[in-house]
Amino acid sequence: MTIIAAADGSALGNPGPAGWAWYVDDEHWHAGGWPHGTNNQGELMAVIDLLESTAGSGDDVHVLCDSQYVINAVTKWMPGWKRKGWRKADGAPVMNRELVQRLDTALTGRTVSFEWVKGHAGHRMNEAADERARAAATAYQSRSDVPTGPGWPGSPPAATARVGTDAVVPEPDETTVLRLERRLLTPAARADASELSTLLHPEFEEIGESGRLWDRDTVIQSLTAEPVDGGTIEPLSTTRVASDAILLAYRAASIAGDSLRSSLWLRIDGRWRLRFHQGTRA
Repeated sequence: MTIIAAADGSALGNPGPAGWAWYVDDEHWHAGGWPHGTNNQGELMAVIDLLESTAGSGDDVHVLCDSQYVINAVTKWMPGWKRKGWRKADGAPVMNRELVQRLDTALTGRTVSFEWVKGHAGHRMNEAADERARAAATAYQSRSDVPTGPGWPGSPPAATARVGTDAVVPEPDETTVLRLERRLLTPAARADASELSTLLHPEFEEIGESGRLWDRDTVIQSLTAEPVDGGTIEPLSTTRVASDAILLAYRAASIAGDSLRSSLWLRIDGRWRLRFHQGTRA
């Protein structure tokens, strides 16, 4: 099955109160936004939330999008940005890097296609997404309730991200941990020793499927030497075992086979880092 959805962003003033939305039909749509952001940020977030919301469906996704920026970012520019450490050809940092990296993670393991549609030209689904994105932006402008919509059945709460310089809308801790766990399974993260050093706790340990105990340095050396795709995640449970500790259990599917895994994430100085990981064959 292929999910066909329109995704759109809106910013009043650009930058200004911003909204995003994706739309499949009247029973399947979702919207959100921030007090301050840009249209491009809204366009990116609409696609991110669509992919994250439908991640558990296993379906392909076809995105109807009126943003050439988003389509080009995914289909043309992203591989080069990643090779250059998320910098453009001229060496300047990639704009909206946090959102672009999150989109890269959301795309991992999915079959996603994009189709450009002309905005404000009467396309039914594009107009529906645009109306909902603008309604979200307007709600932030008027400080009223945001019409978020029904979302996707069984999807976790939508995560949001820092946008601009003066607004932070925090995502739920459980969503953060799941997002970081997914990031750790990507070849891009596994090839980057500095990113691994940030994600892994200084006292990180792992018990592998063979029963071997791995320390942090050995894991980093092993992953960067052969940064293979760690597969996809099917979350089983997310348990807060302390105020700054979350235990994640999930089933991972990769070319090496299925496995059951558990990860303990600790928050230190406001940053979640992986303290312990264990995996067994499913």
